[in-house]
Parts: sequence; structure tokens; C-alpha cells
Amino acid sequence: MASTLTTQPAATAAPRLSARARLVLILLCAAQFAISIDFSILNVALPSLGRDLGLAEANLQWGVTAFALPSGGFLLLAGRLGDLVGRRRMFLVGLSVFAVASLAATLAVDPATFLAARAMQGLGAAVTIPTAMALLTTTFAEGPARNRALGVSGMVLSLGFTLGMLLGGTLTSALGWRSTMALNVVMALPVLVAAPLLLTESRRTDRPRLDLPGAITVTGGLLALIYAVSTAAETSWTRPDVLVTLVAAVLLFGAFVLVESRSAEPLVSLAVLRRRTVAVGNLGGLVTFAMASALTFLLTLYLQQIRQLSPFESGLVFGVTGLGAASVGLIASRLVDRYGSRTVLIAGLTVQGVATAVQLAIGAHGGVWLVLVFCTITFGGHMAAVVSYGITATSGLSNTEQGLATGLLTTAQQVGLTAGIPILSALYAAHSAGLRAAGASPVDAMLGGIHRGILVAALVALAAALVIAVLLRRRPIR
Repeated sequence: MASTLTTQPAATAAPRLSARARLVLILLCAAQFAISIDFSILNVALPSLGRDLGLAEANLQWGVTAFALPSGGFLLLAGRLGDLVGRRRMFLVGLSVFAVASLAATLAVDPATFLAARAMQGLGAAVTIPTAMALLTTTFAEGPARNRALGVSGMVLSLGFTLGMLLGGTLTSALGWRSTMALNVVMALPVLVAAPLLLTESRRTDRPRLDLPGAITVTGGLLALIYAVSTAAETSWTRPDVLVTLVAAVLLFGAFVLVESRSAEPLVSLAVLRRRTVAVGNLGGLVTFAMASALTFLLTLYLQQIRQLSPFESGLVFGVTGLGAASVGLIASRLVDRYGSRTVLIAGLTVQGVATAVQLAIGAHGGVWLVLVFCTITFGGHMAAVVSYGITATSGLSNTEQGLATGLLTTAQQVGLTAGIPILSALYAAHSAGLRAAGASPVDAMLGGIHRGILVAALVALAAALVIAVLLRRRPIR
């Protein structure tokens, strides 16, 4: 289907959603909220979990990595399967797997059982997220109605990730780490009950085949990439297994492009990937998620290790910033209707970059209020970018391509969330080590490393805004 591109954004008011459409939106967002919380809720609980299950401190990162590998690696395949065999069916399967795996993680009595359950959670998330997004984009017609739905969805995803840290600290302190996993079950069950009543199945009259070579190469490449960046965050970028998997990722992605260029029924149409709106939109998503998650990591170090806030207090700071930024999510789709998704995406990344740069002013004896104010502004820009990149990357595509589009969309999110922290943490660690070697105090060295990471996060966001402005300058989209 040809893309609907205009030189001037329309200010058409979004039609009122029917009661059923509102219920569908609530249902899909509830599923996304449950899974987005799981991306971050366990971080604060890991030390307590390790002591309880006997998981060595050196292996604690596997509590996160075991989820991240399948949740990122299988997104494209899962999104395409939804196109082929039915999105409602795949959504129900994915959320059921996620709920059962969450229950298994809650009841785990040893590290092996827990990590296996986390991997199954990740697989369930990989199926649920792209099919939920595809159901959303096919339920709401392209234009103001879909913009509003994607605005709510983007707000929910970002808010869930941010609030996960606050909920993790609160639940772990009050009820223990198992409650962080049990929460997933509590949130998933009502959705599983209501989904068959509200969602209609997508059906195709043809019988397309699944591109197995393409599925194997792209899934293998994503698994290798996510393993490498996740492991490097806890160890080193020069470790042999990290280097080997990075090389494997490059080779597999190269093989994937070759396979897709010759396939009669490709898993990922290269024609779709070559669309500027798809490629540039997902670039914006990748950058905004990577730099926002990395900034959260750096500021967590600052609040807890330099300013000596407790995990709960630092989680509360991010909870407040998340709630403040949510107000932007509520109006982002209306901004897109009025100014166009290109303009809002560029503005969101610019605000994210500038507000991030202001936080270079934090110091060893002050800065919590500055973090509270400007991190809220940063996440406001991030929220605008999340909503507008989703609209940009899915506009102008046919319903049969929406599973692929949302698979790409969520892959950009997951790779961004996975890659941002290890890359900037490596910069932080290297700069801190250099300052310590030069005779700086531990606090000054740590603060210097945090400043370096913040500077890079700001510059990357601003550079992405500039690149998007250049690449989409001729044909801005609605």
C-alpha cells in the first residue's frame, strides 16, 4: 500500500472511540503494561533473590539476561507468525506462556528452575508484545484514531518500565522478591479472560509459507547480539564469548539480508525495510529507548552510590519522573495530529537530549532536585518520541504488513533497552578507571564517569534528531 505522506500535517480531530474500542485499547495496554513492568521490576530484587535461591552474585545478571534473550530474539518471528496464523491466537498463546512462566518463577526453589522460568517469560513476552501492537494498529484506522491509541500504548510501555523499579523496591521490601513475579500473574489473568470476548481474529485467505531460513538467521542474529551486549554489561567487551557472539551476529544478519533478497515469501520484506518512514522511525525508537534506559542506569548509580539514597528512595524519584512524563504521553497523539509525527519525533529527541545535557550539573553534594526536574523533562521528550516513532514506523502499511511493522517496532525497543545500558556503562567504567588512575577520589572518579555517560546520552539523542530531520525533510509524514 502506498504511504500517505503530506507536506502539511492535518489538524483533524480524532473521532470518539466506541465503548468496545476503548475496552480493546484498555485490554491490549494492560497486557503491554504487565510485560513492560517485568523489564525492570526484578532489578532491585536481584540481591534478595540471589540470597534466597543460592544464585551466586556473579550470575545475578542472568536473572535479567535469561528474559532479555528470548524476548528480543524472537520478536520478528513472533510478529510474522501473528500475520500468518492469527494475531488473537498468538496473543493468547504468548500471554498464557508469560503467565504460567511467571507462576513458575514465583514458586522456584533453585536457580535452574528460576532461570528457565525467566526464559519462558521472555518467550511469552516476545509473542505477546508484537501481536498486541499489531492488533492495536489493525483495530484502529490509520490517522487520528490510531495516533491516539498508539499514544496511550507508548505511554503505558514507558511508564511500565519506569514504575517497575519503584514497584520492585516496594514489593521486595514489603513482601519479598517472589511478589514481583506473582504480580505478573495477577495482571495477566483478567486479560486472558476478557481477550476472547473482545478481540477478533485476523484471517488471511491465502496460505503463505513461513520463511524458515530467514527466521533462523534473524533470530540467531538477535540472540547473539543481545547476549553479547547483556554479558558485556556485567563483564567486559573484550571477553572471548562476547567478541565471538558479536561476530556471529554480524554474519547472521548478513546471511539474513542475503536470504531475504532471494526469498519468494520473505520473513521481512526488504522493500518494507527500505521505506524511509520504517527505517528512520525505528532509528528514533532505538535511540530514545537506549539513551533513556542508559540515563536511568547512570542516575541510579548517582542517587544510590553518591547521594546515598536507598533503593526505594531512588525508585521513588524515577516513579515521580515517570508519572510526570506520562502527562506528555496523554497529549502526544494530539501533538502528532496537529504538527505531524516527524516534527514531534524530532522535537521529542531534541528535548530528551537537551534535558539530559542539563543534568551534567549534578554534583557530589547536590543534584537530587535537578535530577527530579530535568529527568522528568527528559522522559517527557522520550515519551513524545516513543509515541511519534510508533506512528511513523507503522503508517502507510497494509494490515497484512502490520505484524512485521510492529515486530520491527518492538525489536527496536528491546535492542535499545538491552544495548543502551552496557554501552554507556562501559564508557562510565572506562572513564572512572582513568580518573582513579590519575589520582581522583573514588567519588570524584565515579561522578566523572557518570558525567561522561550523560554527555554521550545527550549527544546521541541530539544527533539522532538531526539525522531524522535530514532524512525525512522532503516528505514529512502525518
